[in-house]
Amino acid sequence: MIYQLPALGYAYDALEPWIDAQTMRLHHSKHHQGYVDLLNKTLANHPQLENKTIEDLLEHLNELPEGIRDAIRNSGGGHANHTLLWKVIGPPNGAKPDGVLAETIKNDFGSFDNLQEKLTEAATKVFGSGWAFLAIDLKSWKLEVMSLPNQDSPLLHGKAALVACDVWEHSYYLKYQNRRPDYLKAWWSVVQWDVVKGRLESFQHEALITP
Repeated sequence: MIYQLPALGYAYDALEPWIDAQTMRLHHSKHHQGYVDLLNKTLANHPQLENKTIEDLLEHLNELPEGIRDAIRNSGGGHANHTLLWKVIGPPNGAKPDGVLAETIKNDFGSFDNLQEKLTEAATKVFGSGWAFLAIDLKSWKLEVMSLPNQDSPLLHGKAALVACDVWEHSYYLKYQNRRPDYLKAWWSVVQWDVVKGRLESFQHEALITP
């Protein structure tokens, strides 16, 4: 499998003024492309892995050859995390969680405001580079907020991410410099809650049909 940089599905300036076009262009075409290139380079000498999805690789990281585990964790995690990121952010539409997503958030966090507070706090407190996620535990089916370092993926922990918030400096520094809280406040404006709901519903549907 040759991994490729996924298309955004919207223009680099579509998230203005919350996330600037130059940041989006560099983030997507340079940083994410870099992870894809490193991932393909790492796998080039391991044809036995060529049919594995990125989810397979990360979920079974400890079963891979020891010499490539760190590279898959970093470049593979970077590819998986960013692929999700581009799906769950987009042009602001003013929408809020509804339907089964709203109900699940209320059940697991008490309210949408509580979720926002917890995820913002987790993203703010990431030391150095990393991510904050709204994830679902695939055993308990509970939502939870996670913060992970570097390019670690929730898949490494048996969880599936519904929302990904990138707090590496390359995701915000051109516009917000060291003001990560300002970036996070703006980031909420571009979350695509219909996409998040669709991910939750797909995981629930898969659980129903999997024996």
